[in-house]
Amino acid sequence: MRIIAGKFRHRKLLTSPGQTTRPIIDRAKVRLFDLIRHELPGARVLDVFAGTGTLGIESLSRGAKSAVFCEADHRAHELLRKNAEILKVTDDVLCWRVDVLRCSFRPKGTGDWTPYRAVFFDPPYKMADDLKPGTPIFRCLERLARPDTTTDNALLVIRTPLQCEPAFPPAWSTEMVFEVASMRIFLLRKNADAGPVETGEVADEESDEVAGD
Repeated sequence: MRIIAGKFRHRKLLTSPGQTTRPIIDRAKVRLFDLIRHELPGARVLDVFAGTGTLGIESLSRGAKSAVFCEADHRAHELLRKNAEILKVTDDVLCWRVDVLRCSFRPKGTGDWTPYRAVFFDPPYKMADDLKPGTPIFRCLERLARPDTTTDNALLVIRTPLQCEPAFPPAWSTEMVFEVASMRIFLLRKNADAGPVETGEVADEESDEVAGD
């Protein structure tokens, strides 16, 4: 995989072979970042189900202030850390090995990472089919709407398989949907009247926060 624009343009990223991750194809990434490029300068970014960091690193290349990466797979997490080291952005990133379904998305005691202005949410396709009210992955989106987690008017980008018909919490409104190859990409905006979101606390189980390491 390569970075398509910005200060790291044309730099290649390490990726995990096999089915562990699903890197987004270049033409989908080009269209996505053409649409959201004005959202990124100076933004705190969150990359959930980050894989080896393609979306978050592309955001840093285009001027994002920082990026937090959430990824549970050990191999992908190690490659993500190596990508940050290769690009010399370890001071600007947090590589967080964590169970996303039990993640607060608020790193504790490690720096100025929140609230996020842009969130990439790229679950495994089988998990995307569970985006329905009451499911663990749906509650992730509810937690992301908390006022101390994302900014007012925050952007949420979600990728699903083409045939998927996901549901989203009322705190998020769909602004645009586009299709590329076998995928559908949703651009959502946090509602101004989202208000408090009560979803219960989580414990960030199986977490390993690594910043600039």
